[in-house]
Amino acid sequence: MNDTDLLNGRRFVMISSTASAVDADAPTEFAYEESGGVIWGHYTGDTVIHGRFVGTRDADRIELSYVHLLKSGERASGRSTSRIETAEDGRLRLVEEFQFEGDDATHVSVCAEVVS
Repeated sequence: MNDTDLLNGRRFVMISSTASAVDADAPTEFAYEESGGVIWGHYTGDTVIHGRFVGTRDADRIELSYVHLLKSGERASGRSTSRIETAEDGRLRLVEEFQFEGDDATHVSVCAEVVS
């Protein structure tokens, strides 16, 4: 997993989270861009109107910061560390540990790659 553009153009959907229930009919969808190990992108769906993230990737580890606007009108931000896994069918999975700013609780989410 050392390709410096591994995540470029890939999309993922959240399949589970310890922070909230995931709406299987409208899960949060993440669009990743990557160049030279620098990652950025956006996300929307479920309870999120619009979200952005930026960070870095080293091999199978992602470190990033995020901010989003919730449908309730509130903003949320924080930091996360993800591990990239490869599923048996070849799609990527992201297993993420994250914390919201101002909250010491660590949450875990799992996202699966969407293949068009």
